[in-house]
Amino acid sequence: MQPEAVIQEVIKANLRGRGGGGFPTGWKWDATRKANDYPKYVICNADEGDPGAYMDRSLLEGNPHAVLEGMIIGAYAIGSSEGYIYVRNEYPLAVTNITIAIEKARKRGMIGKNILGTDFNFDIKINRGGGAFVCGESSALFASIEGRAGEPRANMSMPLIGAFMTNPRTSIM
Repeated sequence: MQPEAVIQEVIKANLRGRGGGGFPTGWKWDATRKANDYPKYVICNADEGDPGAYMDRSLLEGNPHAVLEGMIIGAYAIGSSEGYIYVRNEYPLAVTNITIAIEKARKRGMIGKNILGTDFNFDIKINRGGGAFVCGESSALFASIEGRAGEPRANMSMPLIGAFMTNPRTSIM
């Protein structure tokens, strides 16, 4: 299946993001794929700072392969070769389980170079958040992944194109 066909299936399925805005995933992927900015990144924001919120934690602890599968499919669809999982440091079991899942996926040829014998390359890094509530906001999360203070900056509501990894115009899904 070609990347554009994957995006169309996601649009038809009306899959939406898990964040507060519930933005349609397929439309975000489509816009990111069409953006002429490189590199493109897939970022899993698993930094839930709301008291009593454990949906990200439970997914990373209980079904980390589903997170990886979604990231891999998204990366293929948008043309990304690099992904990040940003997870709270206070979730050691989630970090352990997603790390094990990444290692298993890499051994099976699902992450890394030439995935399943194709020219598709995609790798994932884990970043542990310091527990700052503000890092759930996308621009603060980007700053934290880059090793800077997790402080938000003025941005648009959907951070499709923004400053990340010292590149002033990167595409981010």
